[in-house]
Amino acid sequence: MLTRICSGGVVFFKDKVLILKNEKGEWVLPKGVIRPGRLAQEVAIERVKLEAGVNARIVSCVGETCYEFYSVTRQRPVCNQITWFLMEALSENCNPNAELNFSDGGFYPIEEAMDMITYSQDKSLVRTSYKRYLEYCKGKEKNEDEKDEVIV
Repeated sequence: MLTRICSGGVVFFKDKVLILKNEKGEWVLPKGVIRPGRLAQEVAIERVKLEAGVNARIVSCVGETCYEFYSVTRQRPVCNQITWFLMEALSENCNPNAELNFSDGGFYPIEEAMDMITYSQDKSLVRTSYKRYLEYCKGKEKNEDEKDEVIV
């Protein structure tokens, strides 16, 4: 079995999450293989930009997933081990990369995205990540409030 070490992003913009429709008609999260000498964080940021045209920054690591499938092109089973990063987009602009066979995508409200996302593992990851993202946003607001108090 071929094992591929990958990383990807669970990207939020306000109360929406980024998902993409691949060549199989599946709604997925952006991810890619980590080549030797590369960092997981770099690859996650690059894949989000390359696959969706989205500029985003990493907030934290949110966990790992693993799945197996049979690769017709490789004629053997493949195991993808993915490290996922919680990310925040700088804007809601999204441009799915047709050259990489993404036919649709964008930022969708969480509940709508849950109905669209193909794999239950990805749905669970998005739910967990969204809870973390809300906590992060609350902390960010609190820090901004404290800065305002110091300025006065």
